[in-house]
Amino acid sequence: MEKIKELSIERIRENCNVPSLGDDLLLFSELKMLPELDEPRRMNCLIVAVCAGGKGGYTLNQKEHDIKSGDAMILTDGQVVDKIWMSDDIQGIALLISNPFIFEILKDVRNLSLLFLLTRNHPVFHLPEDKAEEITDIFFRMKRKIDAADNHFLREMVQSMFLTLVYEMCDEIYKVQTHSPTHNTRAEEIFTTFLMLVESHFREERRVGWYSEQLCISPKYLSETVKAVSKRTPNEWIDSYV
Repeated sequence: MEKIKELSIERIRENCNVPSLGDDLLLFSELKMLPELDEPRRMNCLIVAVCAGGKGGYTLNQKEHDIKSGDAMILTDGQVVDKIWMSDDIQGIALLISNPFIFEILKDVRNLSLLFLLTRNHPVFHLPEDKAEEITDIFFRMKRKIDAADNHFLREMVQSMFLTLVYEMCDEIYKVQTHSPTHNTRAEEIFTTFLMLVESHFREERRVGWYSEQLCISPKYLSETVKAVSKRTPNEWIDSYV
């Protein structure tokens, strides 16, 4: 099969004239400004979007998702997105964030793993009206700072505002997850348990073999599973915690 091409910020920035922070962040003040896809693309960035009117949809890892007014959407690295469609009256905002920028912002690795796991189960979720307004307000504050571009601490300020936006969304995903059953795959269960073990034991244990023993699987199987689910190796996760 032909290799699936990547959807990266660098590629999108070449074809879209929108406020940006280099190749780290793109801000779309209208969802209709997002580029259309004519073929499947593998995410090489993070997309956060909030729909304020109209409707749309897309296919993620061969599963269809619909978006309506009041819904939020988070797509993470490594997922395959296709068949994006939007109604003529769609409204809302979207952010595209590079992976290095995400790792720079989420210095506490627990935040990163939390965001990753929650959004895998709930890529689309509904926001209360007041929460949607808060998130949209944070977006336009970021846009105003980037448009002005006259602040020595611009990058740090944008990072701080984006982190607040992430926490606002994660709070809502927590509520959704609490009130709805989850259907994790075996690979996702292994990955989640692995992270919990690393968080508890990384100070004294940094060998992949030790963690595989606790999970009663081989080091090779653990490595393959963690890499398939998260696009990072067990050693990379352990090093991040350390």
